[in-house]
Amino acid sequence: MNFLGLSNFDHCARPAAGIVLVNLGTPDAPDTASVRRYLAEFLADPRVIEIPRWKWWPILHGVILRLRPRRSARAYQQIWTEAGSPLMVHSERLAAAVAARMSEIAAGPVLVRSAMRYGRPALGAVLRELHAANVRRLLILPMYPQYSATTTGSVFDALADELKRWRWIPETTFISDYHRHAGYVEVIADSVRAHWNVHGRRHLLMSFHGIPKRYLHAGDPYHCQCHATAREVAELLELGEGDWTLAFQSRVGREPWLRPYTDEILEAMPGRGIRAVDVICPGFAVDCLETLEEIAVENRDRFLAAGGEQFGYIPALNDRVEHTAFIAQLVRERCTHWPEFSAAAMQDEIASRPLVDERHRHLAAKR
Repeated sequence: MNFLGLSNFDHCARPAAGIVLVNLGTPDAPDTASVRRYLAEFLADPRVIEIPRWKWWPILHGVILRLRPRRSARAYQQIWTEAGSPLMVHSERLAAAVAARMSEIAAGPVLVRSAMRYGRPALGAVLRELHAANVRRLLILPMYPQYSATTTGSVFDALADELKRWRWIPETTFISDYHRHAGYVEVIADSVRAHWNVHGRRHLLMSFHGIPKRYLHAGDPYHCQCHATAREVAELLELGEGDWTLAFQSRVGREPWLRPYTDEILEAMPGRGIRAVDVICPGFAVDCLETLEEIAVENRDRFLAAGGEQFGYIPALNDRVEHTAFIAQLVRERCTHWPEFSAAAMQDEIASRPLVDERHRHLAAKR
């Protein structure tokens, strides 16, 4: 096996640090063919669908990829922007904002990139770009506040598959979750307060993406972490027990998923006397199909058709200044020992470079 390296590698080249913000992914375009390619990659991941391949493959290729891409393409068409997929646009803007923040607080070069687990830019391609830039310290931040094997675990798989091919493995930090980080919870609560300052206070529904219930029983911590996040946000907002609800959205198939289901909760609320509701999705770092179409369109219609009167969707944090500042804070907390975040350590590294250069010049002369 040939491991990835650089021809005529310069051992005296200045190293850099790299930060990769990884999100789920998106089709290249809101058409059936693009959605089919995306879903084929996404739904082929055994982390996402834990069914034996011999059983799953006929279902995926014989049924799902024949029927679902057309429906999903219509949904994507409702939210697609002139700049492209909202998830891609917001992810790139967030990465650019974090990069700008890094340039202000870092003592050395820090490269910030956005990557996707499925679709483009693929995580592997982004990592190879950083490899070419001599990144020797690497932080991977899956943009999933709550850990699940279906999301964060899959990012780790892709990271390991790429790095196992490299000759020189960089020092690597992998952030598994940040579901109770004070900075994250505070930014979520602030976004709710800002919405209420404009629209008035309503019942708050916190909707998280669902997973099959059997994953919970197999040891996946996602369900518990979603509840922990929701409790922390409710406490910061000083909400009483009847002022908020937690639910899970985006279920597919016939097997039981985490309950309660968002669509059923919203349809039942008017009958319980709740006719004004705001929905926030604290498991999504940036807006995407599941927030902009499933919540803000499809479930809004369900709520109003059931007798609801006021429905508000509170946007994801996206590239808000407060979100950018939190991501930068989280990175710095995990990387305080890196020379790029310590002026003294960076000076030590720079001071040692002439000696290294001299040694290599001596060796090169001998060759």
